[in-house]
Amino acid sequence: MLKPHVYHLSTSKTLLLPLHKPFLHGTAFGFLPLNYYKPSSSSSSSLSKTDKGFKARFVPNNTKATPDSTTTLTDDVGSVSAVKAFVTVKQTVSGLITNLGFQRGLDDIQDLLGKSLLLELVSADLDPETGQEKETIKAYAHRVKQKGDDVTYEADLKVGQEFGEIGAVVVENEHHKEMFLTEIVLRGFQDSDPITVTCNSWVHSKFDNPQKRVFFNHKSYLPSQTPSGLRRLRNEELEALRGNGEGKRKPFERIYDYDVYNDLGDPDSNLKKERPVLGGNEDFPYPRRCRTGRPRCKTASESETRSNIFYVPRDECFSEVKQLTFSAKTLYSVFHAVIPSLHTAIVDKDLGFPYFTAIDKLFNEGIHLPPQKGQSLWRSVLPRLLKSISDTNALRFETPATMDRDKFFWFRDEEFARQTLAGINPYALQLVTEWPMKSKLDPEIYGDPISAITKELVERQIRGYYTLEEALEQKKLFVLDYHDLLIPYVKKVRDLPGTTFYGSRTLFFLDHEETLRPLAIELTRPPMDGKPQWRDVYKPAWHSSGVWLWRLAKAHVLAHDSGYHQLISHWLRTHCCTEPYIIATNRQLSEMHPIYRLLHPHFRYTMEINALAREYLISADGIIETSFSPGKYCMELSSVAYDLLWRFDHQALPADLISRGMAVEDPTAPHGLRLTIKDYPLANDGLLLWDILKQWVSDYVNHYYPKASLVESDEELQAWWTEIRTVGHGDKKDEPWWPVLKTPQDLIQIITTITWVTSGHHASVNFGQYTYAGYFPSRPTIARRNMPTEEATGKDWEFFKKKPEVLLLKCFPSQIQATTVMAILDVLSNHSPDEEYLGEKSESAWADDPLIKSAFEKFKGRLIELEGIIDERNANEDLKNRNGAGIVPYEFLKPFSEPGVTGMGVPYSISI
Repeated sequence: MLKPHVYHLSTSKTLLLPLHKPFLHGTAFGFLPLNYYKPSSSSSSSLSKTDKGFKARFVPNNTKATPDSTTTLTDDVGSVSAVKAFVTVKQTVSGLITNLGFQRGLDDIQDLLGKSLLLELVSADLDPETGQEKETIKAYAHRVKQKGDDVTYEADLKVGQEFGEIGAVVVENEHHKEMFLTEIVLRGFQDSDPITVTCNSWVHSKFDNPQKRVFFNHKSYLPSQTPSGLRRLRNEELEALRGNGEGKRKPFERIYDYDVYNDLGDPDSNLKKERPVLGGNEDFPYPRRCRTGRPRCKTASESETRSNIFYVPRDECFSEVKQLTFSAKTLYSVFHAVIPSLHTAIVDKDLGFPYFTAIDKLFNEGIHLPPQKGQSLWRSVLPRLLKSISDTNALRFETPATMDRDKFFWFRDEEFARQTLAGINPYALQLVTEWPMKSKLDPEIYGDPISAITKELVERQIRGYYTLEEALEQKKLFVLDYHDLLIPYVKKVRDLPGTTFYGSRTLFFLDHEETLRPLAIELTRPPMDGKPQWRDVYKPAWHSSGVWLWRLAKAHVLAHDSGYHQLISHWLRTHCCTEPYIIATNRQLSEMHPIYRLLHPHFRYTMEINALAREYLISADGIIETSFSPGKYCMELSSVAYDLLWRFDHQALPADLISRGMAVEDPTAPHGLRLTIKDYPLANDGLLLWDILKQWVSDYVNHYYPKASLVESDEELQAWWTEIRTVGHGDKKDEPWWPVLKTPQDLIQIITTITWVTSGHHASVNFGQYTYAGYFPSRPTIARRNMPTEEATGKDWEFFKKKPEVLLLKCFPSQIQATTVMAILDVLSNHSPDEEYLGEKSESAWADDPLIKSAFEKFKGRLIELEGIIDERNANEDLKNRNGAGIVPYEFLKPFSEPGVTGMGVPYSISI
């Protein structure tokens, strides 16, 4: 979706009555909206030189308004061209609904009068005599025809030869409802093909917002290269987008501003839902989100009130296709129909699954739900999730691909280890470089920092392959270390009902086949409630008691890994940390800027999906809090991880691998890295994708910045990078690891890092969620029972010995927790029908520049080659982490996909 622009003319009052819409993010379109507007008493149709806040878009470049043999007229001034403008407006679902009522009648009258849209042409050149901007050329467009969903409006404009190059087309919508413009085509210029101005954007009613919209052409300009007639407009567009930081944001506005995460709680409804503010304080540093300006809570003045109306800048909203297939129908149905029905059907919220066969029934018999009025809608909205809602109202889940291939995949230790490299959280495993492993926390508070996993235990487990020292030297030991991150929250979490917590370390050994074998799990409880530190080490065993203790310990570690994946690898590192990049890009880079146009497709829909996450997933008592082990402390843990672990330079895949000891720099190796584990699917496929992205970014950046001085002198670019560091990620502004921005190479590395995070990184942690966690014993999100060896009574131990399977089931999520997460993961693993995949389609601005177009075609070609390489790797039986009996092939970084839950496909942006 191209970015719309506005020209501020005057202010108006807007009356917004309650909208009948399941998701209302502050936009005026979507599923079943009813919008009412109060007309403004003042609205100008001219483009005054004194007007402020204009956001513009060019008409295609180098087209002069010169007459031709068939359309040239002569007047006292000289030759003029009779130019026809054809405006295509998409008739939308929301448009059909808003066609009803009194305002529709007024709009019909406007159409009959031929005053539907006011168009103005703006010259890119200054008047050579006065040095001032030239007067615009204006005409009203009237409705002429409709074909399918497309309505065509036509206008006649007389363009004098002296007007020069057309710089922009300004649009004012005379209707009382917004309109979705797809394109404007200008015909009638001598020796010129028709000029097409791509819009693909909503134009608000002038009665709703008296700001004119302006569309530029596709040629990009550095600030110093801006045509003289457009310099003022370039600056004013950025001023308009920044806003003044005051007031509550309105649905039609396009203001990008920063705020802290002060809207996760809801203390006014219940004091137990109060949550700390994340960001802007030393205790809980965090990236910034988009400011909405909602009023503060009465019971907690530092918190913002919540409502189902949330502001997202108009350009960032879902397309209507996305609305109907994802947001307004699918998520609404899950949150407001499926989950409440589950709560009705499962009366006991703490009830677990009595047998493993009861879990299997979720996929074959389903859960019997109370009758629903809109069952036909359910079936059309959620065809996968609701495989068969029959007369018995049974909700049946789709069998995940992992379970479909191997029903017992989740039980196997080798699969437990393999998923650290090829599952949905391959960003946590790290090389063991020091022995003994030890904590960095204060031992006076948290107990003995030295790990209880001993040298003797390790050497017994690896059975003479190596001594411990040899294993360290040969880089054979790896660990999932969640000890220091989780230990400070053990007491807090244990004080919550229905959950428990430990700090954990899980040690793995790399064998000669490049596969990992788990050696030991250490679970630790710090000193608390007058009790000393408790910890125990569990290992794979051949005696029944040891086997079941190992399985219980794995359940705890998997719950830790599920939380780390969702809160850190997924939410924090992609969704959350990207939002400041989007805000800064719109505030500091004009749409004419080439870097804006390079980044724009990578930011599509992210702000809206983040707003939906704040509304339903990460909010107080939301899906994450009620279903994951840390409970109400989930987002606090995310903040702690941001403080301890996140740094921008390590978000680049090569740097991430090096920082975890999973690779070392080697100029003679592919990608300049030598992997510590050669068969590491994320790294193998990801480094190929990283190189493809970097080559595309390099070709693009070097085209616009052939020398370093252009980077240093680009005031928009420098302001952009400064704002990301000092405002968007302001809690880390003084860190020494921030990259400098002085050369094209610096810019290439920064841009490649951002584009990797929004594409490859997000795809690798998102689209396989249902595949690997849809059968929840594989990745339980919560552990609800302590280990039976922790201060167990004789009675507890006897129960464990008699019914170990029951104890494991009691440790797993409850029925309501499991089924809720399964429903959400099915939706979040889904590709929308309007998904935009890397390299699939060129942006209009890229296609109009021959060099950029050629670079993009090479980019696309390399991505197609990557598809084949990944298929070959998955067919290679020597790569045992991606090929074998019952193993799902690693396809998360295959660039392209069909709609649905496919386990493949890399979109440009974080759009789900």
